[in-house]
Amino acid sequence: MKTLIKSGTIVNEGRSFVGSVFIEDGKIQEVFEGDNVPIGDANIEVIDATGKLIIPGLIDDQVHFREPGLTHKADIYSESRAAVAGGITSFMEMPNTNPQTTTIEELEKKFDIAAQNSIANYSFFLGATNHNIDQLLAADPKITAGLKIFMGSSTGDMLVDDTHVLSEIFKKTKLLIATHCEDEQTVKSNLEAYKAKYGENIPFEAHPLIRSEEACYKSSSMAVALAKKHGTRLHILHISSASEVGLFTNDIPLEKKRITAEACIHHLWFSDEDYKTKGPWIKWNPAVKTAKDRAAIWKGLLDNHIDIVATDHAPHTIEEKQSGYLKAPSGGPLVQHSLVAMLEFVKQGKITVERAVEKLCHAPAICLQVEKRGFIRKGYWADLVLVDMNKPWTVSKENILYKCGWSPFDGYTFSAQVSATLVNGNVVYKNGSIINGATGNQLLFFRS
Repeated sequence: MKTLIKSGTIVNEGRSFVGSVFIEDGKIQEVFEGDNVPIGDANIEVIDATGKLIIPGLIDDQVHFREPGLTHKADIYSESRAAVAGGITSFMEMPNTNPQTTTIEELEKKFDIAAQNSIANYSFFLGATNHNIDQLLAADPKITAGLKIFMGSSTGDMLVDDTHVLSEIFKKTKLLIATHCEDEQTVKSNLEAYKAKYGENIPFEAHPLIRSEEACYKSSSMAVALAKKHGTRLHILHISSASEVGLFTNDIPLEKKRITAEACIHHLWFSDEDYKTKGPWIKWNPAVKTAKDRAAIWKGLLDNHIDIVATDHAPHTIEEKQSGYLKAPSGGPLVQHSLVAMLEFVKQGKITVERAVEKLCHAPAICLQVEKRGFIRKGYWADLVLVDMNKPWTVSKENILYKCGWSPFDGYTFSAQVSATLVNGNVVYKNGSIINGATGNQLLFFRS
């Protein structure tokens, strides 16, 4: 199978130039600069990308696709389709499903589900508890995205609050550790104070005060201290406060960093002012905080204290989200809209398109050590996205592909639109429609 994506603007490794990409057997065989393409094979499918961007497929290192056990909210089939519609060609899914992915057996079950149902490439995190270090140490680093530690409240028994266990995990594992950092006792104390003040009617505006900057910094700084002590490869997820940004360094190349961090779309887009109109729809953990925090996250992203951009895609049903502050679960769907949101920031002048591609595509591949993805390079898998930067569209229930049926961007008009997405050389999304027939590949990682 041969495909030529012709005459688009290739955005890759800090450059933008008109060129073409030749694909054969799922991989990139040549990248041509300029309009001259010395290929005349009549059996080649030609995709005209004139006037469009050609970028690498996005790699999202933090999603919750809810399968198994919570499939009334989402599943791997539905959310992988929403992902490719948004230009995400590879995802790494988190372990707080039902049952939780805290054993090698449950991890293998997820791989089996994805092999059958995922249209995007996939990997999964193994979840830590206070009691499963034997399972964590048995994980294969070449196929497992990493270990996920909830160093803050979580569902079931995935809150790791035993300091001895934490030290042992940080000391002994060879895998990347990804952490959700919020101090549980600080959050509990704040929540009790707001219950005393408001009873059952706590306003959503209180969320960033309950899940506060102090709670985030206390937990994140503890994780960084443990990683420095033991030389652990640590990746802190969804940085949400100004004080946390200073925990990270920007004076060495990403591939040499042992401690890295990510920003998520919602913390770059929203602020606490939006709770007045968005309420439960922007209730995430960690919380969307102040405009000052948002500005600090942006600064950290642009000066490389923060390394990558992800989504923390975590859907819940409309009914669940409408059940008041104390009952409404935290999280929301984002994979279909993360790329176009970043491109909106490009239009606003907050970030260049080259830096956006770096943070969404290149840096996740480097940070997670993903084999042969995240770049437009000869010999790499042909995970590619075609984008029309001048095709406005409005998010509505009619074009939302999430199983939950809603988006925090509902009603917003984006300037750019994904025209087509290729996964392993196969066109899986084109002009608003999913193209069935191909499944994604299991991600591999170049780790020993």
